[in-house]
Amino acid sequence: MKLTILRLTTLSQQDQIDLAKIWPNEDIAALEKSLNENSRIYAARFNERLLGALKLAIAGTQGKISQLEVREVTRRRGVGQYLLEETMAQNGSISDWWVADDGSADQSERAAFMQACGFRAQADGWVK
Repeated sequence: MKLTILRLTTLSQQDQIDLAKIWPNEDIAALEKSLNENSRIYAARFNERLLGALKLAIAGTQGKISQLEVREVTRRRGVGQYLLEETMAQNGSISDWWVADDGSADQSERAAFMQACGFRAQADGWVK
């Protein structure tokens, strides 16, 4: 089965379980209630399981990505990069992108990942 990047608008029971593994400190029920046109979740799905996810806040032509995470067992296989690239491609009206430096990954790993995705470092995140 192919890795698919999709916008989550409602969460199935399995989605809730998977997101709790991706973001263990997140209130998943509250997160689902907060979803709307300007507050979105994009996720990488493979074999009916979510492997990674990110939050996207939209304000006009600006997109702010936070909590970009990939499950530990799936890292270093291109899931995060594909998730980021496809989220940007699916939101073509956004011209200014910013990614928060709020992931749990090692900072040197995060820097290498963001640079590989074409982002430049800022004090509190990454821009493209």
